[in-house]
Amino acid sequence: MAQEQNFHMSAEELRRAGYAMIDWIIDYHERIEDYPVLSQVAPGDVRTQLPATPPQQGESFDVVMADVERIILPGVTHWQSPDFFAFFPANVSGPGILGDLLSSGLGVQGMIWATSPACTELETHMMDWLVAMLGLPQQFLSSTAGGGVIQDSASSATLCALIAARERATRFRTRDQGLESGLVAYASSQAHSSLAKAMMVAGIGRNNLHLVAVDDQFALRPDALAARIARDKAAGLTPFFVMANVGTTSSGALDPIRPMGEICRAHDLWFHVDAAMHGSAAICPEFRAMHDGVELADSYTFNPHKWLFTNFDCNAFFVADRAALINALSISPEYLRNAATESGAVIDYRDWQIPLGRRFRALKLWFVIRHYGVAGLQHHIRQHVALAQEFAAWVAADSNFELVVTAPLNLVCFRHVGGDAVNQALLERLNATGALYLTHTRLADQLVLRMSIGQAKTKRRHVLQAWALIKQISAELRQSSQYANL
Repeated sequence: MAQEQNFHMSAEELRRAGYAMIDWIIDYHERIEDYPVLSQVAPGDVRTQLPATPPQQGESFDVVMADVERIILPGVTHWQSPDFFAFFPANVSGPGILGDLLSSGLGVQGMIWATSPACTELETHMMDWLVAMLGLPQQFLSSTAGGGVIQDSASSATLCALIAARERATRFRTRDQGLESGLVAYASSQAHSSLAKAMMVAGIGRNNLHLVAVDDQFALRPDALAARIARDKAAGLTPFFVMANVGTTSSGALDPIRPMGEICRAHDLWFHVDAAMHGSAAICPEFRAMHDGVELADSYTFNPHKWLFTNFDCNAFFVADRAALINALSISPEYLRNAATESGAVIDYRDWQIPLGRRFRALKLWFVIRHYGVAGLQHHIRQHVALAQEFAAWVAADSNFELVVTAPLNLVCFRHVGGDAVNQALLERLNATGALYLTHTRLADQLVLRMSIGQAKTKRRHVLQAWALIKQISAELRQSSQYANL
């Protein structure tokens, strides 16, 4: 009888390749400062090096890894570089990597409790831990009518909150009968674009997202919110949802949660708080003032995968009333019915999100919290905030630059006093060096540079080097014959 062919990786091959992969990852992090932070490849460069057709016969791990070095690495922007100051931190850590590896190795599909009880129960417990760690209100604990769930991103959390709000406002008619017109939602003019996208996906339409005026620190003005709600009601519209930002993407602005929440209570509107990056700072008691009034929220979200050393993807999403969320998203085909679910004694997280399937994300969060402890996480958050505040002080003391807005935590928005063209040239030349990566935004119709400090390995020397390079290139621009034209 012919021997059955087996193309799987053997146990020994996996062991050897696994050790090699861990070594490679460790070596990568140790040499990460040798790479240009922003990838320098041109569009299409990666694809032109890949074969047009897949291999007919399998290739060895060593051959694949050689192509990782040759093809993939040049096309990587190194988010874990200590000189990455763009967008927001997406920091990873040793325990996070190991937790993610274990999740991949177990291969759990945790759509319902029965498909892996540990996946569900560890997640519930981690969400309760986060409530305690961040000093969030008790209404978000699993032992109450509310609770928490891990989503892939704050975008998904916002969409889920919006859908739950839509269904509550329409008495759950929309999920069966289609969308009713006249619903309107509110956020500041600085709100993240994911809310506009959620309005599109939820079938409400982004034209029904009414953006509210902000103050000189780019935080939403409660008086403007109240006036817009009153005007819309008078016009026969149905306000149903308000989102507050605890740290806007552009400037890190902190919306005033308490007065916004009181307005929502007065009008029976769903109040969602998006603390995507800055929420992690609440692990330090001295930064919790930004959460004043959060007990008025119907839902709250932040990203441990941004600033809490937990590998992407890991968003923490909390609701005060889980029934509103579950009733909006639950559907129960026969093939998912089981005794545990029918008993009502377990949580099935597939009813708390858009997709059915879900990874064992709680493992990496568990590994991170247990490795660092609360004190270790607090130490690094405080260090990043201190570095950002020091950088802001350097900017404020230099007559060639200005702070555009007060930096409350780890995001500094600044610009050269020479105007937009100078700032655009400065940004492009800085990023072309490969020594760092900055991004920009527009505030008060001015081009503004953003310095976001929060990567796991960023130290004071990296911030000093960045500031020295910023000053050096700005000086070169001033001396350039093109400066007068900028």
